[in-house]
Amino acid sequence: MRQAALGLDVEIDAATMEFSYGAGVSGPEPEFRTLDAIRPSLLDPNCSGPSPVYSIAMDVRRKEDEDDLKARYLLFGVVAYAAGRLGKEPVRSQGHVHAIAPHSGWSPPELYEIWEGTAIIYAQEFAADDPGRCIAVTAGPGEKVVTPPGWAHAVINADTSRRMVFGAWCDRQYGFDYTGVRAHGGLAYFPIVTADGAIEWVVNHRYHATGLQQRKARTYPELGLGPVAPIYAQYRSCPESVEWVAQPQRLVQLWPKFEP
Repeated sequence: MRQAALGLDVEIDAATMEFSYGAGVSGPEPEFRTLDAIRPSLLDPNCSGPSPVYSIAMDVRRKEDEDDLKARYLLFGVVAYAAGRLGKEPVRSQGHVHAIAPHSGWSPPELYEIWEGTAIIYAQEFAADDPGRCIAVTAGPGEKVVTPPGWAHAVINADTSRRMVFGAWCDRQYGFDYTGVRAHGGLAYFPIVTADGAIEWVVNHRYHATGLQQRKARTYPELGLGPVAPIYAQYRSCPESVEWVAQPQRLVQLWPKFEP
């Protein structure tokens, strides 16, 4: 399916999860995450399921934006998730914390925009025995979700019958820290697919979690983000609306109480 209406002309092959780019758009060949690569963070590490689990292309951009994106340390990624289940769980990523970006000294936030299907972005405040606030946000096409700096998080395909695709603004010096999540055998809550296809949550008892908040996607006026326009188009019209992804220190007073 072609995604030209979202500010970037990107086509994702439904069968192979490979990407192709339209006129004026550049991007790499996708990387594929296999089931074996994410087993350490699953409820059942020995489960069966689709592999690759998802494909990801980082640094997708309009060619004319390349120098500006480098100067702002911004990076745009596109990710396609397979349909199906990983044992009892829906298709999902393994969960991680963003590594400290050398240019800012911060673990960067991330801005997601769902393009196809239904996603749940799960985030917890810490990857420690006490995970702090644990929040699961359900989002559909056009909706946006922000994970705050330093939070452990994962993205889940909430509809096992179809693939899910999203775009995301990331820090150009991105990196992943899996240490705390893997030490606890995953995140503080595991998503489980019920008999009717709904998502329920199972506590990971390696944490001392005190409850999971479930909510729908919201808007983020406090970040200067518009509620309707696609996030790449917002960068094109007003780079400052997404620049906080790579410059979170500019909002240092906002983040302590911020929630997805």
